[in-house]
Amino acid sequence: MTSPDTTDAAAFPAGGSLTEPFREAIVEAEKLIATADFIVDEHDLADGYDYLSGSIAACLQLSRAHGTSHPYFVSSTGPYAKMGLDNPDTLYYHANIEAGAEYLITGVRGSTVDLSFQVLKGDYTATNVPGGDDAFDDRRLEIASDGSYQLRFGPPKDDPGPNYFVLGEGASTLAVREVYGDWNAETKGRIRIERVDTVGTPPAELGVEQLRKRYRAAARALVQRVHTWFNFPKWFYLDLPVNTFTEPRLTPGGLSTQYSSVGHFDLDADQALVVTVPKSDAPYQGFQLGSRWYISLDYSNHQTSLNSAQAQVDPDGMIRMVISARNPGIANWIETTGRRRGIMQFRWQRVGREMTAQDGPRFELVPFDQVAGLLPHYETNRIDAAGWRARIADRQRGFAERMLA
Repeated sequence: MTSPDTTDAAAFPAGGSLTEPFREAIVEAEKLIATADFIVDEHDLADGYDYLSGSIAACLQLSRAHGTSHPYFVSSTGPYAKMGLDNPDTLYYHANIEAGAEYLITGVRGSTVDLSFQVLKGDYTATNVPGGDDAFDDRRLEIASDGSYQLRFGPPKDDPGPNYFVLGEGASTLAVREVYGDWNAETKGRIRIERVDTVGTPPAELGVEQLRKRYRAAARALVQRVHTWFNFPKWFYLDLPVNTFTEPRLTPGGLSTQYSSVGHFDLDADQALVVTVPKSDAPYQGFQLGSRWYISLDYSNHQTSLNSAQAQVDPDGMIRMVISARNPGIANWIETTGRRRGIMQFRWQRVGREMTAQDGPRFELVPFDQVAGLLPHYETNRIDAAGWRARIADRQRGFAERMLA
């Protein structure tokens, strides 16, 4: 018995191969990765191919969750399918929705420092940041003493009751962010979504044509994903002087309660960027490095990020960090992991006031051997090899608990 010839048109349903558009999209995306103008070494290229594999998996998964008749929350970006300079401290979820329908969200608030919701219109593309119809954190919710809550999104009502939010025209996505401070102590909450008029009924069975549309949608999403995040650094980072930061500003396309300060680095092995920032009164303050693919560097096995709960704070209330390829022997070393160039970003979330230049970072580019002289509390900043290994072990364990919880 011989196997069927998969190249024979008769082996395919009417209309030809369902997967061919996605296979062609993989080829196109790989060409974009391989020819990126910022690749300077094998680190950059390997990062790109790893990014591609995660994007392939993510686009197939997200195309399966695209329907709005029976929505459910799916991971928007994560450690193995990164995009959009994912925050190492954040769990991202989203569900697809449509204006005119009503949705019930039921949850239990965990102990993380921030829980926020955002309704988006459209998608991120190579030329567009999606409009935010509404963006808020859980301070706008009524939450029971046991942490449980319900909220509804839907069309305008005369008497909607508490925790009801109107979906504007064109609403397409409900995004949820849960943000950690202490990875090893805080716990994530629980959340689910139901569409009120379809709950208790099954979705329509899929046919071949619906699956054909799914593969086409995944193909479009894959190429758009690569194009889009190539452009984000050009929009918001690369016109800035290298090894500097902007003053804190409301995050473009982000939450109404989030400020950010951004920059990009270019450091050789004998240089370091010393960054000093006040420990904020905002519940969340975080810093991270990203690659030129606009994704986080390895934050589980390396200290490529620090938030205000993890960082060593000096007696004067300042957090002093050293960004460098070589280890300066201090607790707040931020590792470039062999990458000469990349992205830098601060975030402040759940803010209760306008952030100013005084809240933002100061920075100085210096030869590596001058770092100690710029740290007024250097003796208390120092850490030995055993202490550093313990810090990384804490990160690995906190990451594992968060992902498995």
